[in-house]
Amino acid sequence: MRERFARASILLTFVFVFAARFLAIEPPQPSPISRLQSNIERITRSVNAKWGIYLKCIETGEEIAINADEPMDTMSVIKIPLMVGAFRQIEEKKFTLADRVTLKESDKRPGTGVIRSLDAGASLTIKDLLTLMIIVSDNTATDLVFEKVGGPGAVNKLMQDYKLNTIKATGTTDAWFKALRAAPSAMKFHQDAKAPFGISSARDMGRLLEKIEKGEAVNKSASEQMLQIMRGQVYSSRLPKYVTGFRLPHKTGDFLPYIGNDVGIMESDTHHVIICVFTAQHYGIGPNLEDAIARIAEQVANYFSYRLESK
Repeated sequence: MRERFARASILLTFVFVFAARFLAIEPPQPSPISRLQSNIERITRSVNAKWGIYLKCIETGEEIAINADEPMDTMSVIKIPLMVGAFRQIEEKKFTLADRVTLKESDKRPGTGVIRSLDAGASLTIKDLLTLMIIVSDNTATDLVFEKVGGPGAVNKLMQDYKLNTIKATGTTDAWFKALRAAPSAMKFHQDAKAPFGISSARDMGRLLEKIEKGEAVNKSASEQMLQIMRGQVYSSRLPKYVTGFRLPHKTGDFLPYIGNDVGIMESDTHHVIICVFTAQHYGIGPNLEDAIARIAEQVANYFSYRLESK
């Protein structure tokens, strides 16, 4: 009797185990884009900084947004809206790319750029200024373009017309450097955050890049000219560093080690991926922050390359 009971218990146990395995509902697997977001978040946790990240594939509509709606200091990324503002006024016949500006000694600005090394009296076209403003982030060119378009207010009005309300040019490079020099230290200046060079959320800057990519920022011809300028970017230690298989027109923004930004568009024959990475409150080693940005872009490029190959 006991033996029959033991055999029956074993049989029932086997049936229950088999049924549990057969009927068990597998937990839902994360989507591929969710796995990409997890990989990106893991990279952000490797560096002690504040992050704002937005990416979108125009063809698939896939998006990732990590603190993407908080306005952050753009630093020189604000030069993209300024470039768009210049092309809008060119379309309105207020000036042309071929118009010339004669450099004065008082025009020269510190920081990044090459124009400050030229002799006063040098003659530069508006196209020269826009190109240098983007590809080497020339601060002298930036303020000359601001003067041409009517100042930061003209840029801000255009961004409001585009419904990109977090994008704000807050002042010229001259004003920013004067505020920095008046601060007790660079660290205190950043911590106080009272004089940002420009402000935008990662999402709104991404939406502006999407308008450029789609030919909707001013017009198709202007958009293509802007992209062509951005493709000449010389600083490649962030988004493009580990990316293969894509062109990457982009624009950096710097106040290292505290801020390292980069925004752009990964372009291939089949995919166009908007990627915007803003950072702040980083007090470590600048190249480590740059490398984290580069690793994020690498993850994005690998993801969309695999998506293409698996079709």
